[in-house]
Amino acid sequence: MFGYIIINKGDMKFKEYDIYHSYYCGLCQSLKERHGILGQINLTYDMTFLALLLSGLYEPETKHSAVKCIAHPFAKHSVRQNTFTDYAADMNVLFTYYKCVDDWQDDKKITKLAYGNALKKSYKKLCLLYGEKAKTIDALMQKLYQAEQKNSADIDYVSGLFGSIMAELMTPKNDEWQEILYNFGCYLGKYIYLLDAYEDIDDDIQKRRYNPLIQKYNTPDFDEEIKMILTMMMSECCKEFEKLPIIENIEILRNILYSGVWYRYEAVRQKREQKKSEGQDTKNA
Repeated sequence: MFGYIIINKGDMKFKEYDIYHSYYCGLCQSLKERHGILGQINLTYDMTFLALLLSGLYEPETKHSAVKCIAHPFAKHSVRQNTFTDYAADMNVLFTYYKCVDDWQDDKKITKLAYGNALKKSYKKLCLLYGEKAKTIDALMQKLYQAEQKNSADIDYVSGLFGSIMAELMTPKNDEWQEILYNFGCYLGKYIYLLDAYEDIDDDIQKRRYNPLIQKYNTPDFDEEIKMILTMMMSECCKEFEKLPIIENIEILRNILYSGVWYRYEAVRQKREQKKSEGQDTKNA
């Protein structure tokens, strides 16, 4: 369920993209410093957004430097790091571990089992570091797994569980912004979970895997109903976001929430339309 919280690069100024990329590289450096190369492997745009969001809200002291790395071996590139790139790195590894466990339970993917085992040392360290937060996320992941095993068709319930997981990731502090960040994370998590289900539904049906949208799949207005639900989720998400007193990098964050996440949705929808068209052509041949 990674890869949905992205920028729309075409609607972004060059300077804004450079800042965004510097946080992406900063997250990569934090992953390397805190969890080694194994942590860097699953660097995500989703957690780059988390680092940007929390940095904009709390305005921590941020180290701005230029480094070379494996991905950019010949020229130095801009890097921004602070306490929230470190936090996002930890959440990236924590959630990656749970995703590996989930993939192993669902599909018995040996690669995911191996990667999860390789991350276990970091996972145990993060459980000690984050205490109740890690326990809460673990309990929510268990509930989500149980609901999926029972083939729950309760879309609100299963997406709400993932929303609660995302809400935990979004709330690093017990302070005046906790409730808004929590609600924001809930709606964003629901959007991600349902968009992921929408993207995978054809493959899930073919491979007889769980998908909460299967019972709705053959209804005449399936695609429009899903779009309406996703629109509602992002509308509520953006309402919560606008309550936050963020000034720094606000246009980058709005680019992601008002454009980037829908850019990914349109890509998913176009792929589905193409599959439908190809299927119709096959029937008519």
